[in-house]
Amino acid sequence: MKAPRFAYARPASVAEALALLAEHKGDARVLAGGQSLVPMMNFRLAAPKVLVDINRIAALTGIKVTRNHIRIGALTRHVELERSADVARHLPLIAAAMPHIAHPAIRNRGTFGGSCALADPAAELPACAIALGAIFVVAGKKGERRIAAEDFFKGLYATALKAGELIAAAEFPLPKSGYASAFGELARRHGDYAMVGIAAHGSTQDGKFSDMRVVFFGVADRPQRAMQLERALDGRPAAAKTIEGALGELHADLSPRADFHGTAATKRHLAKVLAGRVLKTMQGVAA
Repeated sequence: MKAPRFAYARPASVAEALALLAEHKGDARVLAGGQSLVPMMNFRLAAPKVLVDINRIAALTGIKVTRNHIRIGALTRHVELERSADVARHLPLIAAAMPHIAHPAIRNRGTFGGSCALADPAAELPACAIALGAIFVVAGKKGERRIAAEDFFKGLYATALKAGELIAAAEFPLPKSGYASAFGELARRHGDYAMVGIAAHGSTQDGKFSDMRVVFFGVADRPQRAMQLERALDGRPAAAKTIEGALGELHADLSPRADFHGTAATKRHLAKVLAGRVLKTMQGVAA
């Protein structure tokens, strides 16, 4: 199918983009990588009257390491994250997630900010952002504001973005010594959306789990932190026995809904199996 008729604007600055969004209000949609929006338009699931193409805005691109964090611009392509030495060094969780995102053709155009703004509950990057304690930098007519990743995702394709705002970047704290990450997902075919996925980050220093963030995706209407599981791990030896005991808490954390991937019971079982695999790969876990 073909998309409905729409007007097209290509601003050269964040200020110009925000002015266009304010002018056209709910009739405008931001175009970044277009890997989700364009197919939605072609299937007539989205029909914006104006596309605001932000690809010319240099201020929204790039990966920058500072003393305290690594900043990822909203327009940074998936392939840039996948190939970045800085991401591999400072954010190994994201580096591990990138090959699971769709296929190379999609990663060549898809953007970090676009994925997070879409808020697909089966997407990898939103879960990673929460696990790593990221802060989203959001641009609006009144200036910038910062939103913790954990507060950013509100539901199925819903975020804390207000009308006329766009993601400018995300800031990820540089990991402390003794911290480790692990990632995994189960999909019917490589590149498909995850049936169940998990992003985990925390400390295994001195042979104990602490400050753990275990985030599931593909099991709820948004990325889901397993708070009870995290508490069961906290302060306990980083060993397989600890993990097996903590996995018993997942029933209190996850209430998946049945979908075309499987029943709720199937998804809960897969989540438990995957969590066991992923947590046991974290550095310092004993056999």
